[in-house]
Amino acid sequence: MSAKPEHYDVIRKPVVTEKATMASENGAVVFEVAIDSNKPQIKEAVEALFGVKVKAVNTTITKGKSKRFRGQMGRRADVKKAYVTLEEGNTIDVTTGL
Repeated sequence: MSAKPEHYDVIRKPVVTEKATMASENGAVVFEVAIDSNKPQIKEAVEALFGVKVKAVNTTITKGKSKRFRGQMGRRADVKKAYVTLEEGNTIDVTTGL
């Protein structure tokens, strides 16, 4: 399966946090994904871009916070994250980039 341009639209960037690092120890990788993407699209994109076998995809939507910017109220965008569990023996090193 070759990488198509729309695969790059589905997967925005890897999430590098303490929680994501803990998940990677259990064979899972966390990505920020497009808000309108679904689990089969995410699975296909990860398999095509990284050449790995995906076991499961779990998603979560984080609501954006209200923040002040120079005294004006603003709102951060909602973010969708995908916790991608890989098959045994497959790994993705998110520190190297695409």
